[in-house]
Amino acid sequence: MFKILSCLVVEHDLRLVALAAMICALSSYGAVTLLQRARISKGRPRAIWLAAAGIASGFGIWATHFIAMLAYDPGVVLGYHTSLTTLSLVVAILLTTSALAIATYAKGRPAWLLGGLVLGAGVGCMHFLGMAALELPGFIRWDTTLVVASILAGVLFDMVAIFAINRGVSKAQLAATVAMTLGIVVLHFTAMGAVTIEVEFATGSQEGMIQPHFLAFVLAGTAFFLLSAVLIAAGFARHAEILAVASEKEFSRFVGSVKDYAIYMLDVDGRVASWNAGAEANKGYAAEEIVGKNFACFYSARDQAAGLPGRALRIAFEAGKYETEGWRYRKDGTRFLAHVVIDPIIGEDGGHAGFIKIAKDITKRKEDADRIAEVSKNLDIALENMTQGICLFDHADRLLVSNRRCLEIFELPESLAGMGLTFREVLDRMFARTCADPAVAEAKAEAAYSKHRLEIAGKGGGDFVEKLSNGRSILVKHRTLPDGGWVSTYEDITERLDSEEQISFLARHDSLTGLPNRLQFNSHLDEELDAAAWFSRKVAVVGIDLDKFKEVNDLHGHAAGDFVLVTIAQRMKEHLQEGEFVARFGGDEFAAVKRFEDLSEVHDFLRRIETCLHEEMRFGDFELKSGGSMGVAIYPQDAETADTLINNADLAMYRAKAALNQTICFYEVSMDEAARGRRALANDLWEAVEKKQLALHYQVQKSVTTGDVIGYEVLLRWNHPERGMVPPNEFIPLAEECGAILPIGEWVLREACREAAGWDRQYKIAVNLSPVQLANGDVVGLVHTILVETGLDPKRLELEITESTIIDDKERALSTLRDIKALGVTIAIDDFGTGYSSLETLRSFPFDKIKLDKSFMWEVEGSPQAKAIIRAILALGHSLQVPVLAEGVETQKQLDILQAEGCDEAQGYLLGRPAPIGSVIGVRTEAA
Repeated sequence: MFKILSCLVVEHDLRLVALAAMICALSSYGAVTLLQRARISKGRPRAIWLAAAGIASGFGIWATHFIAMLAYDPGVVLGYHTSLTTLSLVVAILLTTSALAIATYAKGRPAWLLGGLVLGAGVGCMHFLGMAALELPGFIRWDTTLVVASILAGVLFDMVAIFAINRGVSKAQLAATVAMTLGIVVLHFTAMGAVTIEVEFATGSQEGMIQPHFLAFVLAGTAFFLLSAVLIAAGFARHAEILAVASEKEFSRFVGSVKDYAIYMLDVDGRVASWNAGAEANKGYAAEEIVGKNFACFYSARDQAAGLPGRALRIAFEAGKYETEGWRYRKDGTRFLAHVVIDPIIGEDGGHAGFIKIAKDITKRKEDADRIAEVSKNLDIALENMTQGICLFDHADRLLVSNRRCLEIFELPESLAGMGLTFREVLDRMFARTCADPAVAEAKAEAAYSKHRLEIAGKGGGDFVEKLSNGRSILVKHRTLPDGGWVSTYEDITERLDSEEQISFLARHDSLTGLPNRLQFNSHLDEELDAAAWFSRKVAVVGIDLDKFKEVNDLHGHAAGDFVLVTIAQRMKEHLQEGEFVARFGGDEFAAVKRFEDLSEVHDFLRRIETCLHEEMRFGDFELKSGGSMGVAIYPQDAETADTLINNADLAMYRAKAALNQTICFYEVSMDEAARGRRALANDLWEAVEKKQLALHYQVQKSVTTGDVIGYEVLLRWNHPERGMVPPNEFIPLAEECGAILPIGEWVLREACREAAGWDRQYKIAVNLSPVQLANGDVVGLVHTILVETGLDPKRLELEITESTIIDDKERALSTLRDIKALGVTIAIDDFGTGYSSLETLRSFPFDKIKLDKSFMWEVEGSPQAKAIIRAILALGHSLQVPVLAEGVETQKQLDILQAEGCDEAQGYLLGRPAPIGSVIGVRTEAA
């Protein structure tokens, strides 16, 4: 030890020694720092940092030795062999780099034992090669003990240094720097203490030689510069690493806090290596539950069996990315639709380091997209199935949307409605297709464009009807939009307009004949009267009612009646002249207006109308005869208002109808008096029941064979306090017209049942049922109530109806009659044989009695035809097992004929006149 200290103190320049020690410490610190950079790097960056550390350390050790050798003064001139000096530098760098590589790549004890041994050997080799490069006048004698001690000491300190480097903490790095510095210094100066120089000849001149101190400072400066550059580079790298680590931590915190996306790392085998909050929220696994497990657990068992997880990683690795959408499963077993992206991770060494996987729950987005797609699909369906054509244009007039109906309306091919065309271009194509002349097409397109643009420019758009060349009517509606565009709809309203025209026509015309109706007649009459008042003209109003029209209907059916109406209407239209007007009011009623100056014009008009009414017509195999009655009222002499004129013409018409030999009648003032009398009679009729002016008379019905009484027909009589006895054929039709027949009919039925219930004999009573009664009210309920109230046996009540009662509403009438018959009441058909549908009526309902119309009895004595008809009706009744009663028997001969033909029952003046119940022979009431 003393020898080493003596060598250091006596034989060395302590200034250069201090410089060498600084170089050594600096190079050791640089080596440790660079080695730490190499340890945390991978691949090529690690090799670069390791080489830099080896070079810095090797050069620092070599510079330390060389400067320390320059500090050595053995008393002789020293020189250095260039090759060996260079070799010592190379050996120092190579062995130091090797030692540091062992410390970096090896793990555990072998790292610091072997690394320290190699580092120590490298320092020793460099030292002794440097000493071998020494040129001096003599030779060196070595102390073997100190040589071995120097090498062992160096190796020991270097092992400590490598051990500290592997610890990786900051204090260990300082210890490694100190240990490495001590290993180099101790080895050098212990080895220098083992040197003894034997001089063989005298020292030569030292002129021209570089001073050792100067050379030492030059080497030190170079070493300091190189090492400082290395350390600065290491510092920048460290700073960049700190920034990268901070950025990585910040990014990790950011990724970890993302909850909308599941972001996690996979190793090369697909095991989860990291887990963020989004992954936990989306999949339900905590990080400690899932890290280390294979990501295949997110797939269904079926997908796992199909190898989809591995396939996804393979595609990601080979293609550089894997992206898909599919169902994935959470920890609780529920599934969600995920959008998945897998990217491979390439390490710093260029190798495959694993995968990064990003998954997003798109279930709601997919549902929303599906809903939007469904809505869009439904909108498309709605657009394509609209009855209207529709087009949407943007602010630049470009067509954005149109439907098929639009093309159908305008009979255009799809090529003419291409998206993106301007409105003007669409019009140009339309007219170019329909017009052969380009100039005409251009003009029409320009006119149409201007027309439409004018409507579009209006507030909110505009509507109008476009008439196409094919005759169709199109309702066009333009509706502007806030962005400057507009929506156009096109509706084919041809049928609607036709229907409206038809409705308008029907509202003012008769649907059967096509003649104007009452509404249009009144409007036309008002116009004629206004003009007549202004120009002092005259106007005739004609009321027309067909004669024998009911007989046509009854004998030949309603089809024949309609034929008569249509034929007469057509004739009158063909015979009309200027200033003449004909209308149908309904049924068999017509009316006409004639503007005239001379009355002869009216007579000519009436003759033409009369010809139309009376001219025969053929319906099938039948010759139909018609006629009519006309009443005329003239403005202004008969009335000055339309209503009064029409009323007066009606009065005149009824007068003509009542006359036997007159078909045309002009209005007279006396007709008003007759009409007023009829209205007064109707008013009195309403009060006749309450004032007990009505009475029941009974006419006997007997058996033709035995002469026995069968029953009585109930007949109504009215004893007016002022007019006396009013004939039934006068007041009963009036009662049916004004509605008074309902309360009167109820009184008749109740009173007849009440009286019959008190008879000592069980005769039947026959009561006539008016068509008005059958069509209005609850007849069935009324009959049932009266039978219960009076106690009359239903079998004793017979209701008589005429064929006309059934014809108007056959189904309802027959249903009502069946309900009445179900009460036990019998039903008789009255006035049989006078209607066209008598046989059909018998087939439709099981009547209990047939009453032969009295008109046949009036002619039976002198008319073989009448007798034949009676015989046929009696045969029909016998075949149906329905008794036949003949009305109107007034002579014994008539009765004899009935007996000869086998008639069952008869009624007439010969057998008994109608009389009050008290005057009827053979009937005694309980009260009597």
